[in-house]
Amino acid sequence: MREILERLRKGEITVEDAEVLIKEKANLGIFGLANFDVHREERTGIPEVVLAEGKNSEHLLKIIDSVLRKKKKVIITRLGKDQIEKIREFASSQNYGLKYNDLARVCVVRVACLENSGLENRSLENAEEKKGKVAIITAGTSDIPVAEEAKMIAEELGCKVFSEYDVGVAGIHRTFAALERLKKEGVHAYIVAAGREGALPTLIAGIVEGPVIGVPVSVGYGIGQRGEAALHAMLQSCSPLVVVNIDAGFVAGAVAAQIAKRIVKGC
Repeated sequence: MREILERLRKGEITVEDAEVLIKEKANLGIFGLANFDVHREERTGIPEVVLAEGKNSEHLLKIIDSVLRKKKKVIITRLGKDQIEKIREFASSQNYGLKYNDLARVCVVRVACLENSGLENRSLENAEEKKGKVAIITAGTSDIPVAEEAKMIAEELGCKVFSEYDVGVAGIHRTFAALERLKKEGVHAYIVAAGREGALPTLIAGIVEGPVIGVPVSVGYGIGQRGEAALHAMLQSCSPLVVVNIDAGFVAGAVAAQIAKRIVKGC
């Protein structure tokens, strides 16, 4: 985009030429399968992410291959076991770097091979320097997969993440101990994942200084099962907080990263 505007400024192309070039670069058409928004990260700070759920492995690999011809990395979420094995084979054949979190079911494929280039911890190193800090808290152990999805997204967006797991209200002494540790780290935004009755985000939002993002998790059975009771409880919270969809770890991680980075910038 910047290159096109520079060429326009220098008089190398006309306004009409620039319009055509910008439209061509706005979306990446992939074999009639997808229109990938290659400039979303430039506009919003959050790249378009590939949702693996519902896609067969052949289509998924075509999308990944096409995106990596334009971008340095691509994030894929909600992966199945067969899909990640196919991606491993593909990444190895292309000498691409691959980072995969089994609990989160999220992977990142990079153009540079991580093992050979020393880029393995690049996002974390950058976060240490000047990026935002995000806390991720779960009520129970069963909430961890959703929390790990949020964690991986926030880290890939350049934030440093501090995790406190299994500190729900059933043992409230654990909650206060975790919040004390997080306070010392100076976190900018909190993600709180909880299933069952979903009480933890309300409690934390009434204690901490900073925005709280509640993530209802599809844990629990009987009345209000599959995260429905947790969602309703968070939406009815007396303490001010924001709530994302059930199991929406990606959304929580992305929004928390946006908040934290803007705080660091002083916006």
